[in-house]
Amino acid sequence: MWKRLGALLLAVSTVAVAAPTALDAASSCAVTWGSLAKVDQHASLAHLTNIRAGQQACYDRLVFDIDGPARGYAVRYVPRVTTIASGRTVALRGGAFLEVTVRVPAQDLAGRSTYPRAGSTELVNVAGFRTFRQVSWAGSFEGLTSVGLGVRARLPFRVFVLSGPGSGSRIVVDVAHTW
Repeated sequence: MWKRLGALLLAVSTVAVAAPTALDAASSCAVTWGSLAKVDQHASLAHLTNIRAGQQACYDRLVFDIDGPARGYAVRYVPRVTTIASGRTVALRGGAFLEVTVRVPAQDLAGRSTYPRAGSTELVNVAGFRTFRQVSWAGSFEGLTSVGLGVRARLPFRVFVLSGPGSGSRIVVDVAHTW
């Protein structure tokens, strides 16, 4: 009897720790962010120092590194991204386009770049990302810095600010893989 009870307990415990199902994975990626514009009008005297991207299980992430406190941004889907100063169209790959403007300059008061971008059409390598297709420079003028973010489709996104490291901060844009 003890042998049968042990076998039954082993079977039950195995079922309890089985790998998550596809339904579990889908529900863990459920987002409620939406796709309408996200705006914070606050400006900052800090400067943009880097733009980088990463992949997460449920979303792709774009991060703007700032050398001080920052809060201001405007992120929205647009029919086409244009440069800040001239209004020229920024060519982007993707089925939808996010215009991402952070309210910090990319140059210091002497006009020297604080963000050493390698190229203007491929700021970050997003090859192989599920949602991101291209990150392209759209300019920095009068305390605003803008990039175009080409994405697979018009998907939900969120924007928030993180403090650190040190006295710096980060403006984060997450775009979900699915609705």
